[in-house]
Amino acid sequence: MARTTRKQKLFNGRDQSWMQFNRRVLEEANDPSNPLLERVKFLAITGNNLDEYVEVRQAGLMQRIEDGYREPGYDGLRPDESLELLTADIHEFVAEQYRCWNQQLLPELRKQSVRLLVWKELDHEARAFAQGYFQREVDPLLTPISIDPAHPFPRVLNKALCLALLLRAKRRSSGPQILGVVTVPRALPRFVRLPGAEGSFDYLLLQDLIAQNLSAMYRGFEVLAHTAFRVTRNSNLYFEEEEARSLLETIRVELHNRRKGDAVRLEIETGADPEIIERLRVNFELEEDQVFRGEGPVNLSRLSFFYTDVQRPDLKFLPFTPKPLHLSRKSANIFDELRQHDLMLHHPYDSYDPVVDFIQQGADDPAVVSMKQTLYRTSHDSPMLEAMTEAAATKEATLVVELMARFDEASNIRWARNMEDAGVQVFHGVVGLKTHCKLAMLVRRDEDGVTRRYCHLGTGNYNPVTARFYTDLSLLTADPQITERVHMVFNYLTAHAEIDDYRPLLVAPLTMAESFLGLIRREQEHAQAGRPAHIVAKMNALLEPSVIEALYQASRAGVEIDLIIRGLCVLRPGVKGMSDRIRVRSIVGRFLEHSRIFHFANGGNGEVYLGSADWMPRNLFERCEVAFPIRSPEAIARIHDEILPAYLADTVKARLLQPDGSYLRANKMLSEAPAFSSQDFLMQLAEGKVDLSAIPAPPSAKHVHRVPKEKAHAAD
Repeated sequence: MARTTRKQKLFNGRDQSWMQFNRRVLEEANDPSNPLLERVKFLAITGNNLDEYVEVRQAGLMQRIEDGYREPGYDGLRPDESLELLTADIHEFVAEQYRCWNQQLLPELRKQSVRLLVWKELDHEARAFAQGYFQREVDPLLTPISIDPAHPFPRVLNKALCLALLLRAKRRSSGPQILGVVTVPRALPRFVRLPGAEGSFDYLLLQDLIAQNLSAMYRGFEVLAHTAFRVTRNSNLYFEEEEARSLLETIRVELHNRRKGDAVRLEIETGADPEIIERLRVNFELEEDQVFRGEGPVNLSRLSFFYTDVQRPDLKFLPFTPKPLHLSRKSANIFDELRQHDLMLHHPYDSYDPVVDFIQQGADDPAVVSMKQTLYRTSHDSPMLEAMTEAAATKEATLVVELMARFDEASNIRWARNMEDAGVQVFHGVVGLKTHCKLAMLVRRDEDGVTRRYCHLGTGNYNPVTARFYTDLSLLTADPQITERVHMVFNYLTAHAEIDDYRPLLVAPLTMAESFLGLIRREQEHAQAGRPAHIVAKMNALLEPSVIEALYQASRAGVEIDLIIRGLCVLRPGVKGMSDRIRVRSIVGRFLEHSRIFHFANGGNGEVYLGSADWMPRNLFERCEVAFPIRSPEAIARIHDEILPAYLADTVKARLLQPDGSYLRANKMLSEAPAFSSQDFLMQLAEGKVDLSAIPAPPSAKHVHRVPKEKAHAAD
């Protein structure tokens, strides 16, 4: 029997944890209580999630193996062992995705007169329309290629949908078979809307329409077989930030870069001709287990098209209007309000408009003499960045842009150039660190003659679009201590000018990790002294070993710990003698849980921090991040009495992490608890339909973990 390593006793697998997260999203696609088009969108999200994971994480494991790296990961497994398990898990997951599509969603869509048709199902009118569309819109964009000594295999773009053909020259019926490739134009929708009866929505896959015209494109050839395929390439430009810093010190740059752009996955239709599959596999230098077959459309992320194109509000969540901010009667503008008290907003339940207005008013107000802001991700037509551009004409305007925001690089480079052309001072942060903090600062000469700083600090991106379906928190403040330290953070970003103490802010990579560890140790000391000791932390991911081991130590000392973690979590809760007092839940629902909240009981004198950082190595050591305190009594009460209790009481959308790394639905484990959805409650609260009395008491800790004893190993 293999010996269990200390790492395996302390941590669950990173890849296992991520796959568990994507399965929780897939559960929402399988859940008949969700509206049908929302289920389709959830399935599309799982496809997009998997794409990013394969081209970064799976590619990164392959890269590490090629570089000869054998150091075990969180779970004690070497990279080759992790890759083998991950690849098998992805194959199983892909099969689950297509079962969801073929056995559940596709039949249900048909019942609702939303049909994805094949060519033989089209009537004369639909075929004529489709052929006309092909001639007008599709054919001019196509470049058919045949592979022969004069025409080598084309460079297939990352994640581009293509058709592969097996061809034979008509004049040489016994001649060799060659391969043909046609790239499906990215500029066109993947689904062609067909004419039909009013209230019906009929579609044809664009690849199927192209397939009907292959013979015309390859005159002189017999098309023996064809299939759709898609290649995912190594986009592992970002792998460094995902791993421990020791990896950065050991891998030579030239080896690390060698596989960037190489194929790591081939997706292809289940019924594809074996000869086509083998030729593609050999061409892309892939192993058999890197070929993923799907019984349906290649690239499930494109199914999100149906959500936007099918105009059936009855098949979507009921619309929700965020609660607007109303200023006090004595306040003429946001600055008057902030001189009186801080404002905390919980998006999307509170409107994001005040954050946009804060920037726009700063640009319009002649009393504002300076504006500074960070940018990680935003919308393509961001009103805030337009305001910054306008502000540059009359005041000092500074923007710190992160050019390496994953998959948003091109957009951010474009913004940076446009801003510089408009006169905005554009900086790119500290070399070697991503700028991930969410900060905006306005300097204003107020009516009383005093020059003050006003700041916005947030947990989410400056993106008014995603703010409608990401849960995040914003703090608007004129607190002199906080705003002065925000000023010092901007100095760090633009001049690398460090100071020893950023308190009351926690700033990564300078003070944040040490500060959070100190806060955890302080709770431990309170518990040992018999004082109230409780940690409630909400974040996207928990991976940092030093933080996890500090939480284990606090648990052993008597600290109650509740973690609300949407995605990755390698901590093992509920292990006797190690993490008895730690409970972990994940909530996956209508809104993407993106906020980071850190609540420490502190012996009865509670403290709350919000921030942009998860407890991950990359956030604590490889990025510029900021966590900030909440000081307003009203805001603290809202977090303590409304937001965190709602999440901890959720039995509808919550899943509870077990010691072995699996997740169980809260409603199945806590059958005696009332059905309660935190997101539904918070929407109703914003609409004034319920009050705080509707939040039930959180479930008893003894019901949270039910894993057999043989699966739970105590620590050494």
